[in-house]
Amino acid sequence: MPDTVPSAAAPLIVIDLQTGMFDGRFDPPIHDADTIAERTRRLIDWARHSGRKVAFVRHDGPEGDPLAPGASGWPVWPLLGQAADEPTFGKSVGNAFSNPELARWVTGQGAKDVVLIGAQTDFCVAATVKGAFAEGLGVTVVSDAHSTLDSDKEKAPDIIARHNEVFEGQGARMTTTAELTSKG
Repeated sequence: MPDTVPSAAAPLIVIDLQTGMFDGRFDPPIHDADTIAERTRRLIDWARHSGRKVAFVRHDGPEGDPLAPGASGWPVWPLLGQAADEPTFGKSVGNAFSNPELARWVTGQGAKDVVLIGAQTDFCVAATVKGAFAEGLGVTVVSDAHSTLDSDKEKAPDIIARHNEVFEGQGARMTTTAELTSKG
């Protein structure tokens, strides 16, 4: 289906999949953390084998926060297997494109669109979808490769499903890990 296929130059952007989202030391792990990590590894392998670039975004929390620079929760989750030549872009707000270096890196790949996965669905992923559109980029969201925590009012699976509908309504191409990785 052409509507779910990102361009051949579209890089994979891994948003905030940091140690603090998985290790449970300060906050519970994101919903379905082990599955999200496995899907992320599959998508990274797909991107590498299809000649796409991969970039990681790391949230730089305030001092004292588990995601503060240098804190135990701050590094990209090592089990994702980030390669030495895959850049990490820091940010201190939700939108990954608030770091102008990310947009320059994307356009430097000759890309006019991006593939987004990561955490948290209702915060940084949602803000980055909007930020990518504001940069004039097309957006593909992998609907089963982003996650969040339960809120006071809503369980994580419901938050994820609701945001997938919102992303599609905003004009994002929606796909799943299986659909994308089966396309080679």
